[in-house]
Amino acid sequence: MTHPIDLIAGLGVVPVIAIERASDAVALADALLEGGLPVAEITFRTDAAADVLAAMRDARPELCIGAGTILDRPNLKKAIASGARFGLAPGFDPDIVDAAKTENLPFCPGIMTPSDLTLAAARGVRLAKFFPAGVAGGPKALAGISAPFAHLGIRFIPTGGVTEATIGEWLALRQVIAVGGTWIAKTEDIREGRFKDIAKNAAAAVKVAKEALEKRA
Repeated sequence: MTHPIDLIAGLGVVPVIAIERASDAVALADALLEGGLPVAEITFRTDAAADVLAAMRDARPELCIGAGTILDRPNLKKAIASGARFGLAPGFDPDIVDAAKTENLPFCPGIMTPSDLTLAAARGVRLAKFFPAGVAGGPKALAGISAPFAHLGIRFIPTGGVTEATIGEWLALRQVIAVGGTWIAKTEDIREGRFKDIAKNAAAAVKVAKEALEKRA
């Protein structure tokens, strides 16, 4: 089985999803798979997150599922028990980083400043989420912030304000393995059953990311 981080790096894009009902989990999984995007970050911003992960794990094991917005140990444990193969957070909490390491869960904490990155690097973090990527200054900001840490080989997943139109700019940075995007499967699209639209969004994102990755190869 492909390591989840290798899979994400190969795709160049991860859908960041806040889903309200577990009953929509399988239809959402099918839409992503139809669009050629076999990965999903289910954020713990809704009460349904753990049940969604479990439903996807059981019904569509070919989808690589991860948990986002992991802010505490209880949700980390729920995510792992529900089948999450990777985890992310908007900020850096050394306690969660340590707990994820103990559980052997690939984990990507969030950073926004050189100070954040200094603390994360000291904890052994080598994959970080740059968040909120748009507000923090875009690709140029990440290039500048990460430059003094280049010798450590830290890689990034920018999320927050990324769009299909900016995928190429982000993936032009070799330290970026993928971008996270909420536009692919919006909460309202899931709520209203627009799964065909989600499949189209996924396919379009995969295409743009693939082209961007090929350009820098």
